[in-house]
Order: sequence, then C-alpha cells, then structure tokens
Amino acid sequence: MRRIVCLSLLVAPLIALPALGESLTVMTFNVENLFDNTHDRGKNDETYLPVQQKQSKSHIDKCNKINVKRWRDQCLYWDWNDAVVDRKLTVIGDAIRQVGDDQGPDIIVFQEVENKRILERLRTEQLKGLGYQPSVLLEGKDIRGIDVAVLSKFPVTDPKLHEIRFPASQRARIGDTRPILEATFNLPDGSLLTGFAVHFPAPFHPTEMRESAYTTLNTLLKRLPADRAVFAAGDFNTTREEDNDKHMLDRWVRDDWEVAHDLCEGCQGTSYYPPRDDWSFLDMVIWRPATGWRMTASYLANETPAQVTPAGTPKRFELPEATGLSDHWPLVMVIEKPAD
Repeated sequence: MRRIVCLSLLVAPLIALPALGESLTVMTFNVENLFDNTHDRGKNDETYLPVQQKQSKSHIDKCNKINVKRWRDQCLYWDWNDAVVDRKLTVIGDAIRQVGDDQGPDIIVFQEVENKRILERLRTEQLKGLGYQPSVLLEGKDIRGIDVAVLSKFPVTDPKLHEIRFPASQRARIGDTRPILEATFNLPDGSLLTGFAVHFPAPFHPTEMRESAYTTLNTLLKRLPADRAVFAAGDFNTTREEDNDKHMLDRWVRDDWEVAHDLCEGCQGTSYYPPRDDWSFLDMVIWRPATGWRMTASYLANETPAQVTPAGTPKRFELPEATGLSDHWPLVMVIEKPAD
C-alpha cells in the first residue's frame, strides 16, 4: 500500500535537527503493547512473559479470571520470549524510519509502552544514531501497565503528568485510564514547543469520560503562554461514529486547535473496526498555532509490510507467528517556520 500523503506544499527531505526555515515532524504511534518479558511489580503484565514462566497455578488462576477469551488465551499461551520482543522492536523501528529519509520524525509520542526500559532498547538499538535524546516516560496508574511516552531529538524540559479530572460518577471506571504527559522541547533556534501526550479512555467507556479528558487537556492548554507553539498527540479514542453523532471535535477541539488529519483528505483513518467495516482517526495530532509556525501537511506512515493486512488495514501483532505490528497506524504532522 502506498503511503497516503496530503500536502499543502511539497515536503523537502528532513534532517535530524531542523533549523529555521525547515520542517519539523511530530508522529503519534500506538505501538499496541510494547512490553518487555520481565514482570514489573504492580502491573498486569502476565500476558507478556515467556511460556516457561506461565506454568504456575497462580499464573493460570489469574489468567482464567479474564472474561474475554482472546485475552485469556493470550495470558495462558502466548510465548513472549526474547525473539518475540526483538521482533516487536524491529518492526516498530522500521515503521519509525519511514519518516525523514530513514532518520525518523523529530518527535514521537507513543501509547501502550510498558516502561522506560523497553523504550530505551528501541532508542539505543533500532533507532541508534538517529539523534534521539533519552526517552521520557513517567509511570501512571493504568492497571494494564501501559503508559504514554516521548522520544525527541530536542532536549526536554520539566516533563510532568496531569491526572484527568473525572467526576465522582466516573471514578469507578478509571482503572484503565492514563494521565496526560506534558513536555516542553527546546528547539535549535531557542524557542519552545510544548507537547501533550495523551491516551484517552477507550471507546467502550462512556463518552462523558472522553469529554472529561478533552476538558482537562484544554484547561492545560489555557495555562500556557498565548504565543507558545503547542501540540497534543496520541490515541484520543474518539471513533468516527462518536464524532458524527456527538460532534466531539467541533465541541472540544476545533475552537482551540487545528486538526492535522484535516490535511489528509485521502486518508480513511488510523484504526479499522472490522465488525462495522469502519475507519476512525482514533490517533490524532492537534496543533495550536503560534507566531511564525504553521501546520503544512499530515500523512500516514504505513508502508512497511508488517503494518498492512492483505485487505489494506492495520495489521496487529500476533503470536505464535510474530507477524504484524499494531492495530493502529502512525500519523505524522509537519509544521514549518519559514526563514526570515
């Protein structure tokens, strides 16, 4: 499948550290359960262990409490061995290197990463030599043990987590939700760019929970200087159906932000839901314009064989074959600051 590219102008090849007058790229990438194969205390990571470590009665009993058969079978039988972890890292690295003539995007916002240890492996092995700074991952409280994270070619200042402000009526459901990660990037020209990494509550949760997440994000935006360049990127978990029915982007996004995939008219979405034959932009990059900066393009980074099924949809990572990559496609936003 050809990568779908929608441009307001042709994008020149990117170098590792763009200077004034050149493009800067931001990618959002839900890597679908990037786990190592070591148990982390307090995390439900039993699915992502070698099969030799899954023979105890306590492990089997815990897996058998999982209601969804597919997830239960993964917990019981998946062999998440060293070769599998290596394969997962390799295909993620290949997908990232599609951008910028094998140099990768300037900033990557990840979702579904277990810990900093596995992300540092990606940075120092598959992405070695590309100029990425040490990874930014602050542990949240998601019961699955997944977090949002950032890799950047620019130094990062004062990363912090912001808990989503859920009302009391929603708090019984917050166990599998993630806070918002804020990071400010020091660009080569001395200016600042602030980014928010998000992974909003899943679509099976009530719409009101995602509305609470949007409210929290917009509150954080308004705390920043009015002239600051700002983006938010991640898995917003807003389906096409929900947006059509409840006008989510019109109500919660478009008043303050520009939506990157609006520049991608030929793109169907980043995620496909087979039961309804339906595409959605669950993954978004949104941009608050600032003096001198403008958003000029967006595209899907989905050209590697591991990313695409024969039907042309995202190919999730599956065992025992260790094929596929993720049930999401990465989305890239291009912003530009013309030379004086």
